[in-house]
Amino acid sequence: MSALAGHPGPAVLARRWRDPAAWRTTVDVVAILLAASLPWSTSLVSILGVVMLITMVPFLDLDRLLKILKQPISLAPIALFVLALVGTLWSDAAWGARLYAVGPAAKLLVLPALLYHFQRSERGLWVFTAFLASCVLMVVMSTAVAFNPALALKANADRGIFVKNYIDQGQEFSLCAVALAYPIAQLLRARRFVPAGILTAIMIAFLANMIFIVVSRTALVTIPILLAVFGLIHLKWRANLMIAVTAVVIGLAAWSVSPQLQQKVSTFTQQYQDYRNDRGVTSIGERLEFWRKSLHFFADAPLIGHGSGSTRHLFELAASGRTDLAAGTVVGNPHNQTLNVAVQWGTLGVVILYAMWAVHLLLFRGDGLVPWIGLLVVVQNIFTSLFNSHIFDFHEGWMYVIGVGVAGGMVLRSRTKPDAGQGAVTP
Repeated sequence: MSALAGHPGPAVLARRWRDPAAWRTTVDVVAILLAASLPWSTSLVSILGVVMLITMVPFLDLDRLLKILKQPISLAPIALFVLALVGTLWSDAAWGARLYAVGPAAKLLVLPALLYHFQRSERGLWVFTAFLASCVLMVVMSTAVAFNPALALKANADRGIFVKNYIDQGQEFSLCAVALAYPIAQLLRARRFVPAGILTAIMIAFLANMIFIVVSRTALVTIPILLAVFGLIHLKWRANLMIAVTAVVIGLAAWSVSPQLQQKVSTFTQQYQDYRNDRGVTSIGERLEFWRKSLHFFADAPLIGHGSGSTRHLFELAASGRTDLAAGTVVGNPHNQTLNVAVQWGTLGVVILYAMWAVHLLLFRGDGLVPWIGLLVVVQNIFTSLFNSHIFDFHEGWMYVIGVGVAGGMVLRSRTKPDAGQGAVTP
């Protein structure tokens, strides 16, 4: 009897099974695990995403969900998915390619569900804290792998890459580093120097990793933009001037002591010249060629595009035949979110994409940590999507869905007073 006394009986389990608060807590836990697993695994993210949606079903408030679904912040991502699905009807690609192209947009359907849930839950910050803690652990592993490549889980990985790739890792680290600027500033204003110092040390760890270990061209371009956004919103002009001067000094110092940074920056001009003079395939040369051809594809079908999954077939038709040059490369992704959408779904798709970004930017107007995180996620996605398809890419797309969904739900919660029947979960 004593052994059984410590375990919940059938009656207790039955009550928990019928308890809406217990189910909402379960969704919170799954969302936290989802955010924590994002830097490490794609399979686990997919599994947890499905589990999270399933655990929302038993006590789904349809009226509240419909209110969320009717708002532009939900309608825009849903419309982009629907367009991808309907776009299979006028594509000339094989049906396998058409349906495969719908998959990357499917994750956008999770965004309204997160908005719905975190409008009621108070554990949204736990999700972001889990992601930050997971990225801090990734910094540790990245540094360890840089000194001992045998520790990497990925075969033939780049220097400092424990799992995944340098683009995903740079996206995580740059987001975390800049996101920490707001709480650090608030803690310093409150003269809470110890926690501010801890967060500053974490920020420096992220930046140091991106300067000395894993240098990402996309991160080099976007971090100054994100910091500028922070300065314009939260700081006075004198502080912005001081930060700008300090950033230039730090940048020059980093340049002088980081061979990795020097090598990465020097590749910009070198790879461009190689592309212009037909001297082999380079990363920058490929992107320029992808963009040039994609603009021609868009011009051929400007209204509704060539249909879902058509991109690879179009590149096959336009390939030069020389596989040793960028002009002969065949891809299914032009490495630009706007062009990716424009080629497949024309102006209609681009309008929906930009409308989604716009309504999500407007959602995060106002001061506070949560609006800052949400704004940062959207701004980062917009600018990094100049060089990649970061709505449709798995890792960056999920960063957008989780960031906008969780922060957006919290913002909606702060703007509407919970009623007595809402049953908000407290941490």
